[in-house]
Amino acid sequence: MTGGKKVAYVRVSTVEQNEGRQLEALKKYDIDKIFLEKVSGKNTDRPQLTLLIDYVREGDTLYIESFSRLARNTKDLLNLLELLNSKGVGIISLKEQIDTTTASGKLMVTLIGAVSTFERDIMLERQREGIALAKKQGKYKGRTAKKLPHDFDDIYNQYMTRKITKTKMAEMCNLSRPVLDRLIKEYEQSFHNQEEKYACK
Repeated sequence: MTGGKKVAYVRVSTVEQNEGRQLEALKKYDIDKIFLEKVSGKNTDRPQLTLLIDYVREGDTLYIESFSRLARNTKDLLNLLELLNSKGVGIISLKEQIDTTTASGKLMVTLIGAVSTFERDIMLERQREGIALAKKQGKYKGRTAKKLPHDFDDIYNQYMTRKITKTKMAEMCNLSRPVLDRLIKEYEQSFHNQEEKYACK
């Protein structure tokens, strides 16, 4: 790739850690802009990473000391690589010696994705086998189904008339937001089904 910017992403887990080693390794590449982050890589919700993704354009190349600086798990790493690739941004990892602008680099990323999928399939298969064995032994109880409170009609009406927020609604129902959202969809769908039933009569 020519004409694009050379961008680097440097991350250390804590303020106490020193980013000097990564910066030193990047010196010889004439980097145009460096995004420096001092946070954990437990997820991809990081300020400098977000700014970087917004900054890069087609033709740019992202330099990293290693893939572990971008993400701590394969799933997050692959999602980031796919996102950057969709923007036309090449990635060069110094430690792994992978350059996604080359055919061999693209192949390596594909292999990483294949291994990740394989590992997930193995995990799910073991999970299914474990559940089947637990059921056979009478030890499997499954997940406890979350239910709406008996006065949900009233709570739902308060929410729809903007008397309460969804956060307050979740608190009143003693449910997490994701679970509440799912149950609301089921609740509303039951009304739609009833309306269609009566409409057909």
